[in-house]
Amino acid sequence: MAVPFLDLKLQYHALRAELDQAIARVVGSQRFILGPEVQSLEEEMAQYLGVPFAVGVASGTDALLLPLKALEPEPGDEVIVPAFTFFATAGAAWNSGFTPVFCDVDESTFNVTAGSIAAAWTDRTRAVIPVHLFGQMAPMAEIRALARSKGAFVLEDAAQAIGARQGFPAATLTEDPAGMPSLSLTEGVAAGGWAMAGTLGDAGAFSFFPTKNLGGFGDGGLVVTADEALAEIVAKLRVHGGRQMYSHEMVGTNSRLDALQAAVLRVKLPHLERWAEARRRHALLYDEIFSDLPGVSIPSVASNNVHVYNQYTLRVDRRDELREYLGQGGIGSGLYYPKGLHLQECFAPLGGKEGDLPVTEQLTGEVVSLPIFPELNESQITEVGRAIREFYTA
Repeated sequence: MAVPFLDLKLQYHALRAELDQAIARVVGSQRFILGPEVQSLEEEMAQYLGVPFAVGVASGTDALLLPLKALEPEPGDEVIVPAFTFFATAGAAWNSGFTPVFCDVDESTFNVTAGSIAAAWTDRTRAVIPVHLFGQMAPMAEIRALARSKGAFVLEDAAQAIGARQGFPAATLTEDPAGMPSLSLTEGVAAGGWAMAGTLGDAGAFSFFPTKNLGGFGDGGLVVTADEALAEIVAKLRVHGGRQMYSHEMVGTNSRLDALQAAVLRVKLPHLERWAEARRRHALLYDEIFSDLPGVSIPSVASNNVHVYNQYTLRVDRRDELREYLGQGGIGSGLYYPKGLHLQECFAPLGGKEGDLPVTEQLTGEVVSLPIFPELNESQITEVGRAIREFYTA
């Protein structure tokens, strides 16, 4: 049985009538850039996430770039980013005027920790970008405490983690209710509060790239914050640095969210929690299949996290051979990521070399991601599991 790594057509067909109607509404209005559709999406996303301000932008990359530009970095100012993540995290840091400084990650969760960030800290560090990789949040209480003790800005890269939650003791919520909105969930920490990915830093960045858990029909992104002044700056930067046409208070760029994308996302948003629950069910089934298989390590989920599984990523022996074997059987897989960012050619001037970040370098040779999209059925997941077990037991 062939199993695709991702099939977006299934989601589209299930929502086709609503999506077509939403698109027709925008076409009929002839208002394609920003406007009421984008404003409505911003309001609905702010309500869903529990934040006061949400600003739609043209891409997830711009959602990282614009808050960093708002900090007006000076030459030599540094931002700490994980080396094991998608390029946009470090690319946005570089293009905003910061110098990216790469740190290692935890081998079990694939995320940065306060310890790995502290190891990369210098007296030029002005900001930190923890990435909530594959749909699981990094340990934000510790990261935020470290950053605040040093006066650094925290920008959460939640591009892969919309809807992910992290549990905190109730006392922590009482101390900082604006930063940690409480949600009523049954999973996770028994007596405490919950916070959404993207709401625990000074700002959070989301991507609406089609493959994300909440994906549009093209690029799109969102910046969220509890800081009204920062939200206003980002809103200006996305339209060439000014709120009024031909009046530019700063040098911005063109990063306006399309109304068509906003309309599509508004149709999909009410389904996001259901889709995330399906992803978690798929992950549990995979966990059961692989839990006793030598040569395969299943993803580790922190006890206070609710994972949304943008990717289900294993660590395996003979990774490249496994992917070839799966491909021959028509089973899709993904490779996130084959090289640490500290070893990318474009960042060679920063002086990174092999051996600098051993966990990242080990993971890049072991990780493989399996199909996890919500519309998968149990027989497809079982087929993926059967093929992998066959590969390692043959």
